Amino acid sequence: MEQHEISASRQADDGWWSGHLHELWRVADTASDVTGLADSLYCMLLRMPGVLAVVGTRWSGGLLHYLRSITAADTTPSFVELEQDFGASGAHGAPDGDPTVTVHEVSGLDAAMPYVQVLAAAGARSVAECAVPLGQDGWASFMVGTADADAVDATLRSRLKQVAEVAMVSDRRITARRDDEMRQVSDAFLAEASLQMDSSLDVEKTVRRVARTAVPAVAEGCVLHLVLPEEGLTLVSFAHVDAGEQQWLGRVAAEDPWLTDLLQRVLDSGQGLVLKGKGLEGGPFGAASSWAGRAVYALSVNPLKARGRALGTLTFLYHQVVVAEGASRFLANLADRAALAIDSSALYEQRRRNVVSLQRHLLPSELPQVAGLTLSSAYEVGDVSLDVGGDFYDAVPSAQGGVTLLIGDVCGRGAEAAALTGLARHTLRALLEDGSSPEHALGRLNQALSREGMSRFVTALVAVLVPDEKGVRLRYWSAGHPAPLIRREDGTVEELPAHGDLLGVLEDIEYGSGSAHMAPGDTLVMFTDGVTEARAADGTFFESRLRTAVAQMGAGEALGLAERLAEAVVEFRATGADDIAVLAARAEAIV
Repeated sequence: MEQHEISASRQADDGWWSGHLHELWRVADTASDVTGLADSLYCMLLRMPGVLAVVGTRWSGGLLHYLRSITAADTTPSFVELEQDFGASGAHGAPDGDPTVTVHEVSGLDAAMPYVQVLAAAGARSVAECAVPLGQDGWASFMVGTADADAVDATLRSRLKQVAEVAMVSDRRITARRDDEMRQVSDAFLAEASLQMDSSLDVEKTVRRVARTAVPAVAEGCVLHLVLPEEGLTLVSFAHVDAGEQQWLGRVAAEDPWLTDLLQRVLDSGQGLVLKGKGLEGGPFGAASSWAGRAVYALSVNPLKARGRALGTLTFLYHQVVVAEGASRFLANLADRAALAIDSSALYEQRRRNVVSLQRHLLPSELPQVAGLTLSSAYEVGDVSLDVGGDFYDAVPSAQGGVTLLIGDVCGRGAEAAALTGLARHTLRALLEDGSSPEHALGRLNQALSREGMSRFVTALVAVLVPDEKGVRLRYWSAGHPAPLIRREDGTVEELPAHGDLLGVLEDIEYGSGSAHMAPGDTLVMFTDGVTEARAADGTFFESRLRTAVAQMGAGEALGLAERLAEAVVEFRATGADDIAVLAARAEAIV
């Protein structure tokens, strides 16, 4: 070929290369996936004189993720996903500084490496390599295999470097867009996860929702351990996307010493970690493990911390995902939100137990046995905020064989209401036990409340029941309390008129009082306004169906009448946070 023909050919080749490269730079600005761009770059290199193969690899440390190649013998681009850890042997090509081109003899490379096998199969004896850093702490290597070292001239070196730079810039832009999209998705997921986890104040439900929310949205497997009193770090929940592997995961999470030691170290340090590759050696996960554990490529563990306390650990298993720095921050955020939800549920549950316990101590531990009467009682804590309520009841046996029943309600909730509840109940009981009349006991309580200058009022109802051969003689006194009912043995229900002034409001008060006779089989039903003011979803008050509900209680089942009435109110109400107290007394025939 004449000199001017060679020069023209090179100019044409340079023009073709420049035009295509310019177009690929433009595509790199908008590309959402590297596949098409990479195929074009590889095909361009394959057209270079003397090139037998073009190979690209993607790495994280010594972990080879995939291999992309094209050869002169097979011009269809090939892509193979590997996820194979070569340790230090694979990490030697990691870039340090600006991209540079190095030349190697294929015979001097590790024949076990997949890319070396592709180059050798294509007949390449020399290889020019350019490695560049990529996102997510990874790097890529671009290699051009030639028949001999002479083919690796300045032009091939320059173009190989240009291809590597296009791929590097494209990857960075794609990674930036994906990171931005991931942040938006992560923020939306975290918001939804918080709503899901915060939607229950039950500890068990919250724990189950943490695992259910994370799998498979975050990872293929999730394990949650909590620090339990006297038990230490204990498995409380686990989930896996594969139902067949879930029980295996549960056994490993509960018993494996390697994992137990790892979780304890994370808990002690207070810092999350991510393990993959060699970091999984010695444990039940990773390539060296058996059965289901082999599928785990990465493991993340985050401590659960809330309000300055270490609660436990949250562990995720990944079968196809390598956890990056951004994902680690997301997981730490998720762990923090899970910890806060779990801690809130635990504190709520502890407070609920404390309130219920305190509430029970404000009530009698048991009702007395009284000849000629069957007594029953029920109490339901109704306030969702878990403040102590003001409802109370008691039963005081008399020396004559009868009993004095009392029931009352302190306005409001909380510590002050609890204090008044104890004052009211114990004042009335002490005075009645000392032989005071109900009028005198109620008057003394009113004086005590007025003297303390309390801003709350108290309602109370006192009933004296005296059994005889004909049934039970009943007298009652009311201080602004809901009127009691009598359920006759035939199922009819009567309301006993009761009025009177509230306690703690006026210095001189008047009581509503009355009397009645109860035949054997009749039942007196006393209750607080938590019963009458319970409201259904349609706005209906239970007061409108109270008589019907009492009438439907079996005449021969007085022992559980109070419990069944309280249960009926709880089932009925959709709104209304007041406590429910019911006290019932059934007249029995004296044999």
